[in-house]
Amino acid sequence: MKIDLQSRRRFLQTAAISAGAMLLPPVQAVTETHETAAGSAASDSKPADYTLRIRVSPVEIAPKRIVSIANYNGQFPGPLIRLKEGEPVTVEIFNDTDVPEQLHWHGQTIPVDVDGASEEGTPYVPAHGKRRITFTPRPAGFRFYHTHNRAGANLASGQYSGQVGPVYIEDRNEPGDYDREIFLVLKEFEPMFSRGGDMPQNFLPPVTVKELEEQGESSMKASLAKGRPHGYEVGYSSFTINGRMLGHSEPIQVKQGERVLFHILNGSATEIRGLALPGHSFRVIALDGNPVPSPASVPVLWLGTAERISAIVEMNHPGVWILGDTDDDDRRHGMGIVVEYAGQKGKAEWIKPAVAHWNYLHFARAGAAAAPPDETLDMKFEKDNAAEEGFNRWTINGAAYAMTGEMMPASFHLNQGKRYRIRMRNASDDVHPIHLHRHSFELTKIFGRSTSGILKDVVMLGGYQEAEIDFVADNPGMTLFHCHQQLHMDFGFMTLFDYV
Repeated sequence: MKIDLQSRRRFLQTAAISAGAMLLPPVQAVTETHETAAGSAASDSKPADYTLRIRVSPVEIAPKRIVSIANYNGQFPGPLIRLKEGEPVTVEIFNDTDVPEQLHWHGQTIPVDVDGASEEGTPYVPAHGKRRITFTPRPAGFRFYHTHNRAGANLASGQYSGQVGPVYIEDRNEPGDYDREIFLVLKEFEPMFSRGGDMPQNFLPPVTVKELEEQGESSMKASLAKGRPHGYEVGYSSFTINGRMLGHSEPIQVKQGERVLFHILNGSATEIRGLALPGHSFRVIALDGNPVPSPASVPVLWLGTAERISAIVEMNHPGVWILGDTDDDDRRHGMGIVVEYAGQKGKAEWIKPAVAHWNYLHFARAGAAAAPPDETLDMKFEKDNAAEEGFNRWTINGAAYAMTGEMMPASFHLNQGKRYRIRMRNASDDVHPIHLHRHSFELTKIFGRSTSGILKDVVMLGGYQEAEIDFVADNPGMTLFHCHQQLHMDFGFMTLFDYV
């Protein structure tokens, strides 16, 4: 099946209203006593630094439009948590739901027992129970927290829910070359299943590998010839920034000449987002919380699921504008927020940006090669169309991760201290946001070019494309590697590394 410029979102989505956003308040520290799963009273002599409570509650995303979702502290997004790099923190997590939960501290270099992934062996937060954890936040930068439960066919679970919240770890040497910062969390609600539809990747450089494309197309044709339908995909009815639909939140108020630092998180379960602000450009200074070697200005930001971008916008084009998704349907149905200059009034305007490819190489270290690896691990990603009760099954080197609920053995055994290169080959037409737990990795090859200096924890791998990433095995224990698209990770797209 050929990659098509027709938006899968347009194919899937139904009508909805429009969306908006607000600044995020910090989480408040709370001390509580709560019943554990075993029923005994639990209290601690020292109050936790932060308390997060998982509960199902209504959230109003627009006037008279209310969704019931699992969330943190009764709000969406979860409260902004600001930490200091290297200073230990204690967090109390209460689970008021009927199912055990995991809370994953995405992007941090922390031990297995607090990372928040059962595949690695992190203990669950029991249903109607609690768990107190202590860890040392690192590295500095924009991170986040979210559920790591498998959703499968349950569109109220996993990241289809509202269990997403931002984390900012303060750097001891923060340069502060901006006037103020704003956190934005992008998220869709009211999901539904549909059949087929390709993820467009015209926003990425068109560097595909013929061998991978022939294999993927042949596999799909064979599946369809057997009478299988296209595998299930997910679409949404409502789109929000900071939990509000466009036009239903307070505008972001700015002054001419201000330098505003936007920290933007794609908290989606499945969607890739493109954002633009008419008349302005984004100077990207960090990807996934890590400073880039070569800050560069771009007209549009593209974020795969779980990616974060920190970018400075110079407010030099007075007016009332929509900061919104480049997809017209998604923006009109909520994925946007109004930016209003002081002294300016009137209807917010949208101007479609010029087409531009999103290329990580713009932000790379010029003319420098990455350090050579000690070992290279080869991985090929494949799709078995509609193979699991109508869902696509995903494999890494021919094997799908077994979703039995039991901890699986590691597929890759590493040695501590060594530098590993993962050579990834995508034999499917889907874009995969690839995530490595408990480590940051260096992007060393993408779009057919070698590169260095870009540190991330999620990278988008385009359909029928190749990429290479390097990481140092410096945080021992079981380490999860997976696609961050919920449908993909739920149906096999995971594997484990281990080392001691």
